[in-house]
Amino acid sequence: MGKKLDIRGDIVRRKYKSPNVFAYFLYYIVGRTKLLGGKYNPHYEIIDKLPKKGPVFVIWNHQSRRDHTFICRAIWPRRMNMVSEYNEIFRSHLNWAFIHNQLLLKKPYDKTDYVGIRMIDDIIKSGGVVALSPEGNSSNFGNNQPAALGTGRFLKHYHVPVYMVQIHGSFLTNNKNFDEDRIGRVDVKLYSLFTSEDLLNLSEQEIEDRINQELKFDDYEWNKTARVKFSHKSSITKHLEDVCYKCPKCGKEFMMVTGENEIHCENCGNGASMDDYYDFHPYEGSIIPNSPLDWVTLERKAVIDEIRKDDKYSYELDVELGFLPNDNLLKDYKLSEPVGKGKMIIDHKGFRFVGEKDGRPYSFDIGYKDVYTFNVSIDFSHMAIYYNGEYHDLVAEKPGYLTKALLLLEEMHRLHVNTWKNFPWFDYLYEEYK
Repeated sequence: MGKKLDIRGDIVRRKYKSPNVFAYFLYYIVGRTKLLGGKYNPHYEIIDKLPKKGPVFVIWNHQSRRDHTFICRAIWPRRMNMVSEYNEIFRSHLNWAFIHNQLLLKKPYDKTDYVGIRMIDDIIKSGGVVALSPEGNSSNFGNNQPAALGTGRFLKHYHVPVYMVQIHGSFLTNNKNFDEDRIGRVDVKLYSLFTSEDLLNLSEQEIEDRINQELKFDDYEWNKTARVKFSHKSSITKHLEDVCYKCPKCGKEFMMVTGENEIHCENCGNGASMDDYYDFHPYEGSIIPNSPLDWVTLERKAVIDEIRKDDKYSYELDVELGFLPNDNLLKDYKLSEPVGKGKMIIDHKGFRFVGEKDGRPYSFDIGYKDVYTFNVSIDFSHMAIYYNGEYHDLVAEKPGYLTKALLLLEEMHRLHVNTWKNFPWFDYLYEEYK
């Protein structure tokens, strides 16, 4: 009988160090070929190289799950320990690679994740390179999110050099609408962002403000100028209705459907085709935003209006509840094991789950001081939240329902707490409520 797994225990007990020289060299070489990073046609601009030794943070605008290969090549020959989502090591097809490449596991948006901080601390104190995304998650809609709370304080505490890898095109290569690679081009630029002296002299807020500005991107807008054609094996609009769930013309929700490179509303027929540059071509008489990101911004505005005009607003959604195992790895690309079901509720009081787990009543309640967004690992069919340090996977009948839940959670936080603020360039969304 094989040794019984204790995945959580192994995570806590493991000593983290820089990746093995030989294993990392193979990763770098493969990353240059068409087997991995090379097939995405990356173009590199190296303005400032990393120092040959000494602790360094590398941050980047996290566009997709393919970003790791671009960062590896940009900072070569330095070896990096990349910060990744905690839950991914529980998946059988990733476990070996995570362990042997010494990936550092972090529970996104969980303030109690001291083990994840300890891993980062070990690498920095040993003089290594830690690559992390201040956003805490890859892009949901084709633009960046604000840096996770505490990023400025965290970097100021260590005050070691920070380098920036700025990426464009990676989201259009692999996004959360549909996990299929679309091959076009990816632009990658590396440069120094903060010196040690900068971090000592700047305030925490000044550090975060600059990071948010440097992270700024809109991949759809980028391609209006770059004009990169992205090849694909299936419809380029496949599952786009999971993101663009509200009709811009009739206002009906969850009536959008997609076909062969097109999207339309089943209620009123409003729709458009999409070409290989991700440009919409509206049907005659249709009202279609400039891009899927602009579409989501309209949906966010609608959510802002709903909750600010109704002090009794409540959004209830039937969901399946999933947990991470401990004595076995998840197979078949699964994100969790189903353990129960119930209702998730988002209202002016906070986020709640009421249902059952393992056949027994189970519920929890989180205020908006402690939660401000969901973790979206793969696509909008699953969203996760950490409660008492435990990963809670939420699955709904339609992914679009969860997309609205994500926007509601973020905007409820901004209405009632607003420590995780939206960007200044989105201030117009809130002007009538000032």
